[in-house]
Amino acid sequence: MQAIVLAAGEGSRMRPLTLTRPKVMVPVGGGPFLEHLVDRSIQSGVEEFVFVVGYRSSAVRDHFGDGDRFGVEIDYVVQEEQLGTGHALMAAEDRAQERFLVLNGDVLTDTLSLKRVLGAGGPAVAAKEVEDPSRYGVLETEDGLLRSVVEKSPRPPSNLANAGIYLFDRTIFGALRGAPASVRGEFELTDGINGLLSRGEEVRVVEIEDWIELGRPWDVLEANRTLISQSDRGIQGDVEPGATLSGPVSVGEGSTIRSGSYIVGPVLIGRGCDIGPNCFIRPHTCIGDGVRVGNAVEIKNSAIMAGTNVAHLSYVGDSVIGSNCNFGAGTIVANLRHDDAKIRSYIRGESTDSGRRKLGAIIGDDVKTGINTSIYPGTVIAPGYRGRPGEVLRGHVEQIRP
Repeated sequence: MQAIVLAAGEGSRMRPLTLTRPKVMVPVGGGPFLEHLVDRSIQSGVEEFVFVVGYRSSAVRDHFGDGDRFGVEIDYVVQEEQLGTGHALMAAEDRAQERFLVLNGDVLTDTLSLKRVLGAGGPAVAAKEVEDPSRYGVLETEDGLLRSVVEKSPRPPSNLANAGIYLFDRTIFGALRGAPASVRGEFELTDGINGLLSRGEEVRVVEIEDWIELGRPWDVLEANRTLISQSDRGIQGDVEPGATLSGPVSVGEGSTIRSGSYIVGPVLIGRGCDIGPNCFIRPHTCIGDGVRVGNAVEIKNSAIMAGTNVAHLSYVGDSVIGSNCNFGAGTIVANLRHDDAKIRSYIRGESTDSGRRKLGAIIGDDVKTGINTSIYPGTVIAPGYRGRPGEVLRGHVEQIRP
């Protein structure tokens, strides 16, 4: 079985995390998001992958290579311009087998659900029941068959979201060639599916169980919550006497948990980390490789990417912190409004209701804060920002200080 993975886009709604990496390579649950997709696809029976790449494609190629490390074949095609999901799939037409799986690179489901899609026989679309279908393209169905795909609508015809997982044969390419461009000038895969339906083709709808989507920066926190809980890597580093690990805690090779550290799982700590002494790491925290967590630091429900240093006397709550950052001593990232209102953050620079009661900061790579910095809930900080001692940061912080 072959899987064509659509992984060419930046994911502009995920900025600042995607200003330095493609969305599919955002670290989640101890590895790039795309690696989890590959692992689950392999477990479902996929033996050959075609990655459609574009934005910062070298990050994908360098990590996955030819697939030998994963025991599969991986080939690449380039979508020179990102002109929609249908356009991305068309880029892979020459590499497609007679029957193939198509996966959006920013969604992930469980292995059993993938197997159900693969077992559908003919063309199929995966669906997930959601509470707010207005955020998604939705599927209009009848007796288990697809009647139409309706893109984001204030009055969606169902609560079945298009999950971004498909089973096709080569007839999809003819349908895509006949599909019109969208109002944005892009060619969407869903228009090709509607084209199949207009030709009288049957497309089955397969409801899936688990569904993780990376659409907004804070989705990393929910993805970590799911993926860390499923991790069983165990303790491969050193735990000093006097440190307490409670519940499922994974510690990578070459990492040291120093005396007085108190870690409550599920928590995942990568390779080569230096944790403590006397710090408190709370559940659903994911710490990347080479991270330093200093004395008297508290981290709660956060993603800390590789090479970052959280210096002593700091607090980080419900935050996504990029790689190679340095928090000056006493940096406090607040995660709760005093009035308990939901927290607004920023997508493409626009203030947006995150829908979350608790949300700290979204911080790009290579950010450095001065000592005693205070960061408001929902703050977004662009890569490379250089702070000063005693700053109060809020909103969308872009200026890079000399």
